[in-house]
Amino acid sequence: MPTPSDAIRLTIGGMTHATWDGWSVESDLLTPADAFELELYVRDTAKLPSVLVEGASCTLNLGKDRVLTGQIDEFEHDVSRNGIAIRINGRDGAAALVDCSCPFVSMREASLDEVISQVVRPLGISRVDVRQGSAKVRRRVQIEPGQTAWEALLQVAEANGLWPWFDPDGTLVVGGPDYDAAPVDSLVLRLDGMRNNVERLSVRRSIANRYSQITVLGQHGQYTNDGLDGLTASRSHTKSVIQDETLARRGIFRPKVIIDSSTESQDMATTRARKLLADSRLEGLEIRAIVEGHRTAGGQVWTPGQRVHVFSEPHGLNGVYFLMARTLRLTRGRQGAITELRLREDKMWVLDGAKLKKRKGKANPDAAFIEQIRSA
Repeated sequence: MPTPSDAIRLTIGGMTHATWDGWSVESDLLTPADAFELELYVRDTAKLPSVLVEGASCTLNLGKDRVLTGQIDEFEHDVSRNGIAIRINGRDGAAALVDCSCPFVSMREASLDEVISQVVRPLGISRVDVRQGSAKVRRRVQIEPGQTAWEALLQVAEANGLWPWFDPDGTLVVGGPDYDAAPVDSLVLRLDGMRNNVERLSVRRSIANRYSQITVLGQHGQYTNDGLDGLTASRSHTKSVIQDETLARRGIFRPKVIIDSSTESQDMATTRARKLLADSRLEGLEIRAIVEGHRTAGGQVWTPGQRVHVFSEPHGLNGVYFLMARTLRLTRGRQGAITELRLREDKMWVLDGAKLKKRKGKANPDAAFIEQIRSA
């Protein structure tokens, strides 16, 4: 069970409650809005505080660490002869972007800055952090009325090789992960049981939606009048082919061809092909682990975007993986305080969002971390 100093605290309108019978806080980089659920059971009749209303802004803290900033979506107040049950559900700042349509604007050539200023900020998102190098405006990104604000933001972010998510403090981040960050912890599962620190570890491998070669065909054309046979189409073509060397070495040939008429240059076609292949590889491996408590060995709250070393003798794993999603959970049953982790292949998600820094003359820190665990 968590210590009193590490309990989950819900704050609404200046009022805070920190005693819950059960709760969960989900965070997934591939899911638009992170969600939470809180449960409280009491024997005596109690009136709900006036600040607890649907749509109210709120924060969740685990001890001194903020884990979510968002809103109350709904709550249930159940009164029976057995007692009172209160259930509260909510999401982070992406809730408005997911639920609401774009303001009535139509942009044929939408840049990232334009979408943020004309679509995102009008819905109450004031804190935005764009992490990118040189801007890559994809001219054929078109925003139309009827799209949700999240769809518009995701469309233009992906065109720039980026991805949007909300930090626990409520900041909308449009960027990519830091693959230079050192692993925050190591998950260990040895056959002899020595120093094991996971309650459960499962590995799923799949060939479905996995491709050994992805080809992106782009074309951009316009009609011209040559004075002979009326209007004729003049088109230039772009083509990019990216291979998955892992499958190629196994002799597996699974080609995929994508026609993307909005790719206007060779660079855009290559970027698109690299992303599609990376997405394919992400689908091929998922590691799920359940660990006790909500923090790493170093005291950090488990958070998507962290890099984690996994050493499992039954699964033949010994490497660094990327934490894509996690659920902090407290149950009324025997499990108590646990965290569910979902990891994917490292350095495969949002390839162009962050540039790796070269370390000249220095040993690979990941290799040193892995060797330290192996020899322990």
